[in-house]
Amino acid sequence: MQNREQKFKLFTVLRAHLLPLTNCAFNKAGDKFITGSYDRTCKVWDTETGSELLSLEEHKNVVYTMAFNNPFGNLIMTGSFDKTAKIWNSHTGEMMNTLKGHRQEIVCLAFDPHGVLAATGSMDHTAKIWDVEKGTCLFSLDGHKAEIVSLHFNTEGDQIMTSSFDNTAKIWDVITGQCIHTLEGHQGELSCGQFDFTGEYCLTGSIDKTCKLWDVGSGTCIETFRGHNDEVLDATFNNTGNKLATASADGMARVYNVFTGACTALLEGHQSEISKIQFNPQGNKIITASSDKTCRLWNTDTGQLVQTLDGHEDDIFSAAFNYSGDTIITGSKDNTCRIWRDEDRMPPQSKGVRDTTLEGST
Repeated sequence: MQNREQKFKLFTVLRAHLLPLTNCAFNKAGDKFITGSYDRTCKVWDTETGSELLSLEEHKNVVYTMAFNNPFGNLIMTGSFDKTAKIWNSHTGEMMNTLKGHRQEIVCLAFDPHGVLAATGSMDHTAKIWDVEKGTCLFSLDGHKAEIVSLHFNTEGDQIMTSSFDNTAKIWDVITGQCIHTLEGHQGELSCGQFDFTGEYCLTGSIDKTCKLWDVGSGTCIETFRGHNDEVLDATFNNTGNKLATASADGMARVYNVFTGACTALLEGHQSEISKIQFNPQGNKIITASSDKTCRLWNTDTGQLVQTLDGHEDDIFSAAFNYSGDTIITGSKDNTCRIWRDEDRMPPQSKGVRDTTLEGST
């Protein structure tokens, strides 16, 4: 299997919601995924069949962000423009807790790796850390001067990184709620931030057209990755932390060697901005999602285009691999979510693409 060139085929089209989708996410096993929408719901789907398992319907406004408590997968957290987050049982759909305290819309969230804590980031310039079981707020992370657009726990779960439109990121001690470092140096709003798997380094992407690598221990900038002609909209490490990839409004993606700072691959071909980028778990492929209505798969080492996933009728804002790297979900402003599967995993009895359309939804 490793010697062949992996190809993906469209398996299912999910006409998932009455109004546009906002985001989607897999559980770690990849057998379920979730979608959020302007229709105020989050839906849970079976990846194998494309069938709807649950509809989570307690929010009073847009469900903008959501996550499983991976690697466990028994809980889902949803964050809404109604200023609350909610924690749900992913098997039964029971709503366990409502997390109240933010003064404006919640736009990002995360579970810690142990599933004990949750974090939410808001337009109110704060992030909050919550006790998952009790639903109580443990700390309010105050200090940013603009909305927080990204949250990321390190692998150990003892630190969290917040990235903000105030041009800075901050690293916080999860045990005390204290700010350890403020990462200053970008000349524009941040779009993303992420720890590498060791927790020793982190990255930030900015509308100043650069991505920066930081030393977590000292809070100093180690490297500034340049080359884009427009805003960096997303950036990510590979699983081993020796490469990072950036996606830009200039329609290009770049792969860099973390240790040398060199650009090792230039991914050219999209006709419009790229909003999301992700390595597959094996690290040999990259997926990009673009407003040109396509997702593209690339060879990480050469930058060559491997495959174009087309068929969406509007901007694609989300694309993600499952944990084994043989399934992809894409979410679009065309109100559909598509499941793409490695053609070797397509059911032999499959006679065509399944189109799952809403029936009797309210």
